[in-house]
This record gives sequence, structure tokens and C-alpha cells, in this order.
Amino acid sequence: MTDAKVGQEGTARNRIAGGVNPWLDWTSRVAIVIVYGGSALIGAASIHRLPLGSVDNLLMIAASIANVLFLGLVALTTMTRLVPTMKSKGVEMRVSALLGAFPTVALAFLPKAELGPIWSALSTTLILVGISLSIVVLRWLGKSFSILPEARRLVTEGPYRVVRHPLYLCEGIALAGVTLQVLSPLAVLIAIVVAMIQCRRMINEERILRQAFPEYDVYAAATPFLIPASLIPAGLGRRAHQAGRELSTRTIDPHAWHRASRLLDVRLSGTQV
Repeated sequence: MTDAKVGQEGTARNRIAGGVNPWLDWTSRVAIVIVYGGSALIGAASIHRLPLGSVDNLLMIAASIANVLFLGLVALTTMTRLVPTMKSKGVEMRVSALLGAFPTVALAFLPKAELGPIWSALSTTLILVGISLSIVVLRWLGKSFSILPEARRLVTEGPYRVVRHPLYLCEGIALAGVTLQVLSPLAVLIAIVVAMIQCRRMINEERILRQAFPEYDVYAAATPFLIPASLIPAGLGRRAHQAGRELSTRTIDPHAWHRASRLLDVRLSGTQV
């Protein structure tokens, strides 16, 4: 999900970039609504089949309900979101955004790991907490939500006062829970690839936001990138902040990204599972 964010809607409206195709914008909205709204309906229809009894089963039902609410909120928010003030350019930004949005689904098709009751409950709790917090963050993000790197308005309040990318942080918590439930070398590999892609998405989004909103630098200087400041040692936090800023302001070399993507494809195709 895009953490594309600004607080004054009037400022955002004054910055709407020319050349935004309304038909293409609404086509993308309808596609997202179909995918996420359909997934929410399928998930809601399958909840009654989940078994009752143990604490883990009850947690799983709660997590499934939270997931349905999140998917439905994504569909609803997409239909009411603002027109972008600036859109991403280049194939890499779009491809990485789409790749980061859906590979996690592959984990759901892997066989469940043989976990004890404690680890099973922990994994389900991580999923429940991650999805529930994602709902809260998405409500704050509101009309600024998008999947592709796009700038609509800059949200700096609520969870965005804690970190600059709270939605990715919450989704990472849920990803850890899902990975634990299907724990295997393949599951870990998928989780690592997803984490790498999500990191790239955050960098791409920050680049768009810095271009669209000059005030973003002031906000970024006072707000940690992904991990709350209270959890990071002071020296390490400063170095991570500087590294993230350099990456988000650096010009993309499309040829280097293409070479890296080909190398990753070769390595994945040679993986034995």
C-alpha cells in the first residue's frame, strides 16, 4: 500500500499536475475495487466455515474478520480518494508497486507448518494485530491512499507522527505472522523478497513526495522512516535516516535496476524447493 500522504487539501488541489487522465484514473480505481472488494466478499463468505473451540481458532476468526474489514476499506477508500497531484513515472516504480501488493497471497497457498499451541497463537496474534493496526492507519491515510507511488496530500498526524510509513510497518507485522504459520525455506524466501520490494516502494514513494511537497523534507527530518524512534539507538537512527534520505533523493538508474532484476530472476529460477 502506498503511504502517500499532506494536511491541507487546498494546497494539494492547487498542485494538481496536468495531464492526469480521468478515464485511466477511474479505470484503476474500478480494478482495485473489483480485486479487493471481491476478496473481501470471498473472505466474508468463508468465515463461517472456520472451526470454533480453541483460543487459536478464535484468534483466527478475529483475524479473518479484520482482514475482510481491511480489504473492504481499501475498496471503499479507493473510490473516494483524491485526484493525484503527481504520478510516478517509469516502469520500475509501477512494477515494484504491483509486485509488492500481491506476492504475500502466495504464502496463503503454502501448507501449514506444524506449530505448537503457543507458536500457533503467536503467529495468529501477529496477523490480527498487524491487520487491525493497518485498518487504523488506512483510516488516517484516507483519501490519500493509492497502490502506485502517487502524491495526493501529506498526512502528518496520528500514526504518521510516529513513523513516515506506518502502513508498511503494520503490514510487516502481519507478514511475520503469516510467514510463521507456513514456516519453510520457501516461505522465508518469499517474505524476504516481499520485504525487499516493500523497501523499494517506500523509497520510490518518498521520491514522489519530496518532488510534490517541499515541506516533506521538514516532516521527514523530524519523523523516523519505519521504526519508531524509541526502539532505535540514537546513533543508528541518525545513520539510517541519512541513508534513507540519500536513497529517496537519488536518481534512478533504470539499467542498474534491470540488471538487478535479471540477476534476481536467475537466482530464484535456480532455487531448489
